[in-house]
Amino acid sequence: QVQLVESGGGLVQAGGSLRLSCAASGRTFSIYAMGWFRQGPGKEREFVSRIRWSDGRTYYAESVQGRFTISRNNTKNTLYLQMDSLRPEDTAVYYCAAGARYQSSGGRYRREYGYWGQGTQATVSS
Repeated sequence: QVQLVESGGGLVQAGGSLRLSCAASGRTFSIYAMGWFRQGPGKEREFVSRIRWSDGRTYYAESVQGRFTISRNNTKNTLYLQMDSLRPEDTAVYYCAAGARYQSSGGRYRREYGYWGQGTQATVSS
């Protein structure tokens, strides 16, 4: 089992920045990739970004490409999401996820992850 705990959410004005963190514990040696998803008000949970744990290869949703940066610290078993140039439409609960198996679809789908955090709220005001 892998346990995930997110932190770093909050309230920020449009154009501002937030940095989310996700601390992983337990069987972290089994992690293949980790990702961020988000769920806005009245919306379904959607893919934001993903990083492969071994080599740091990243993938982003088009809506955040160029504004968000995913990274990880393997020593600390921690995942990060640096969010810049935030927009009101980025308001959502952000979830950290970890997958232990090869991701044939690049980690874009929820089914490719077996472990989830409890989520952290990020609110962007206009």
